[in-house]
Amino acid sequence: MDQSVHFITIATANLDAAREFYNRGAGWMPLLDVPGEILFYQVAPGTVLGLFDADKFAQDAGLPAPAEVSGVTLAHNVGSRAEVEHVVARLAEHGGTVLKEPQEGAFGGVFHALVADPNGAIWEIAHNPVWRVDDDGRVSFASPDDA
Repeated sequence: MDQSVHFITIATANLDAAREFYNRGAGWMPLLDVPGEILFYQVAPGTVLGLFDADKFAQDAGLPAPAEVSGVTLAHNVGSRAEVEHVVARLAEHGGTVLKEPQEGAFGGVFHALVADPNGAIWEIAHNPVWRVDDDGRVSFASPDDA
């Protein structure tokens, strides 16, 4: 199998709240929106984030009950500390719950915050001046000593 992920799908108890959070809070446009069923967002070249109605997710997966998101963080890197603060405020205004206010991280020289979407998926909004995401989506890591 090649080293790639094309779809990340999250069971979502409230699609309407998710739509508000992602469309208005994050400013994203859905790739596909099937009311009462699923939302798809193009999040990177070749990668789509799906928010699937939790009951339909369970039915599709053959589970007895909807799955819950646990132990997973999605991350969005931005260009400055001020942008971290701006994005966090906007997400909170549109249904997000701030779990960790913007602050210095304990690891790796990052300035970040954590925001849960209305269904519990945790987003890290971060600025790390020595990490880079190129226009083609390639990520480059460096240590703070390399800055």
